[in-house]
Amino acid sequence: MTDVAHDDPAGQVDALVAAIGPRLDAPAINRRDVVLVTGPWMAGVSGVVTALRERLPQHKFVESTDLGPGDAPIAVVFVVSAAAPLTESDCTLLDAAAEHTDLVIGVVSKIDVHLNWDDVLNANRDKLAAHAPRYLATPWVGVAAVPDVGEPRVDELVDAVRAQLSGPDIARRNRLRAWESRLQTVAKRFDRDADGAGRRARVDALREQRSSALRQRRQSKTEHTIMARGQIQQARVQLSHFARNRSSSVRGELQEEAAGLPRRKMPGFEAHARDRANDVVVEVSDGTAAHLADMAQVMGVPVELPALQRLPTVEVGPPPLKSRRQETWLMILLGVGFGLGVAVTLNRLLASVAPRLSPWLAIAGYAACVLIGLLLTVLVVSIRGLLRDRAVLDRWAGEVTESLRSVVEELVATRVLMAETLLNTALSARDEAENAQVADQVSAIDTELREYAIAAARAASVRDREMPTVQAALDAVRAELGEPAS
Repeated sequence: MTDVAHDDPAGQVDALVAAIGPRLDAPAINRRDVVLVTGPWMAGVSGVVTALRERLPQHKFVESTDLGPGDAPIAVVFVVSAAAPLTESDCTLLDAAAEHTDLVIGVVSKIDVHLNWDDVLNANRDKLAAHAPRYLATPWVGVAAVPDVGEPRVDELVDAVRAQLSGPDIARRNRLRAWESRLQTVAKRFDRDADGAGRRARVDALREQRSSALRQRRQSKTEHTIMARGQIQQARVQLSHFARNRSSSVRGELQEEAAGLPRRKMPGFEAHARDRANDVVVEVSDGTAAHLADMAQVMGVPVELPALQRLPTVEVGPPPLKSRRQETWLMILLGVGFGLGVAVTLNRLLASVAPRLSPWLAIAGYAACVLIGLLLTVLVVSIRGLLRDRAVLDRWAGEVTESLRSVVEELVATRVLMAETLLNTALSARDEAENAQVADQVSAIDTELREYAIAAARAASVRDREMPTVQAALDAVRAELGEPAS
């Protein structure tokens, strides 16, 4: 068993790690016996590859496009231009190329045209060593593979590659580097799963979504309540104003008619006034129903008010047109007095001129005076009775419109109250439906949050259980590589 491990450096490394963590999976790579030459764009990689292929034909040099997924070279030649020092992106590119390979050689190209290439080389060495401890011992050389000035200068690179590839420990160190990469990936995965950056973002989004749903529900309910209260109050004010205006309008109309009503039309005034009052009741009822329907439509909760079985009527007695006996006698007495006074006055005037008239003319004059007195008496009594009846009808019209106002205001108040009850019931039903919908949404969010919490706890438990083994194996691998443990 010892001989096998000694003859197989990769197996020896695998046995070392398996002794610490038997369940750790080995790196899934395909080690190819090639040297990868790579570097940033315009660094001169192709020229270096060509030169190495010519000078070291016993080894195979390839570029990154010649390697497939999972392929790993035995060594990496990293070429950068002498025009400028390494950048962070260049270091990242090298990390990807040498992920499973320990042997790295740094090359500064185009030294024929950049006279300060020594400074760039030293800066690159310091930059790369600071980037990762594994690059502390990386050799650096300057080359001019395809020079613009002078002869090619690749001898130092050829010697460095030959010396590095002739080392007896390449396979073992490459396997150790592959295991280091594998163990770092596992450790990062454990940390990533436990920390769960994506999970935290999703949890934060779910919590915000939950808070937003509850906040919007509270705001919606408050807005519905305020809107319903405002609409009801507005409807109550507008419809009450409408009812009073219609009552006042009919009162002015009836009083105007009563003021110029002739005697022959007085018997029909009562029926006309009652018809107008009933018309106003119908008009207010229809206007109230239409207004409340529009209000419900605005609220988005269609409410159909139940139809009235019978519209309210204006209850008022008939106008008292029949004169009282005392008032009649008083009118006759005043009329007779007025007529008698006129007759006496005319007789006195006639008596002053009677001596100059014939007896028959005097008698006729006296008779005419009596007749004029009688006619004036009848006229006064008739006009006084007409004015009295008009005044009675005017007062009665006021009583009718007052009763009408009370009826329509009560009708409006009753219908608005009924609409408010139905609207509140409909809004409560809608609120319950929305509450149920939001509750289902919140319940689904809470379920998902619990699942994420369980997943986070499970990931943390797995990390706490497995990470010590991974870290111990990683420290052992780095100790074999001669690097400090983390």
